[in-house]
Amino acid sequence: MQRFVRRIAWLAALIGLALPVAAGAQSFPSRPVQLIVPNAPGGATDILARTLAVRLQPFWGQAVVVQYKPGAGTVLGTDYVAKSAPDGHTLGMVITGHVINPSLRSSMPFDTVKDLAGVTLLGIAHILISATPSFEANNLAELMALAKKQPGRISYASPGSGSSMHLAGELLKTMSGIDLQHVPYKGSGPAYPDVIAGRVPLLIDPLFSSMSYIRSGRLKPLAVTNPSRASIAPEIPTVAETVPGFSVQSIFGIVVPGPTPRELVRRISADVVTVLRSSQMKARMAELGMETVGNTPEQFDAYIRTEIEKWATVVKASGARAD
Repeated sequence: MQRFVRRIAWLAALIGLALPVAAGAQSFPSRPVQLIVPNAPGGATDILARTLAVRLQPFWGQAVVVQYKPGAGTVLGTDYVAKSAPDGHTLGMVITGHVINPSLRSSMPFDTVKDLAGVTLLGIAHILISATPSFEANNLAELMALAKKQPGRISYASPGSGSSMHLAGELLKTMSGIDLQHVPYKGSGPAYPDVIAGRVPLLIDPLFSSMSYIRSGRLKPLAVTNPSRASIAPEIPTVAETVPGFSVQSIFGIVVPGPTPRELVRRISADVVTVLRSSQMKARMAELGMETVGNTPEQFDAYIRTEIEKWATVVKASGARAD
């Protein structure tokens, strides 16, 4: 009889521990939610965050306030999220730098895997390798052949050292055995005139940003770095079609503080994914050159760990460091 009583008490204690978590998930949100953008206003990340916030507000019955905390290659804003209360009321936007920074920066104020938890991968955007129209190569295979004849003499521009575009070029060098010279710019804006004029023959930048130049004939597309072709430009081949296994894509996701209860993380993820799957949200993301994903927290966490390991190898081989 005593054993039975102890067992009942033990079960009751477990139920009691579980109730605050369940109640927290059910009552969320109880006040306005912060959505932290680790970049300055403007650009695709900002637009996506504001679009998502507008659609989540009626869904949650609370204001979703977009706040900007730029600095240190997105580290400043993400650190704010990592150190926030783990109650679901502070969400953080993350981009590709989230999985590159751990190996690119000598010191980080948080542990990307332990101090943050993935909510969902919102979407991905394609990255393009393009060339000045007069460039001798018309596709990736021709570029690789030319680079092997002229090792170290062909250069490519990127929006900056340590960016996903820079490291896409470094990964291509590693996987294809060619030698290209990196020319970093302070953002992609000043890179376009130099590439169009032929002062730098190649450019690696988001496909969406390059499309107007492609359509007007001022740039020549060679390949997209994503593992699959882009829906907005299906005629452009992938790097993987020439270099099997190659994969680099711009990502956009949401994270929360690591200690956030899993029940609550799954609740937030399910709500965000429901919004993502609406035809209006998909259409808006397509306008931004993004393809929606909307995976589970567990899938996003696994993706983050895999990408951190991949980029650590690339960063080490390239010798890249944060500006």
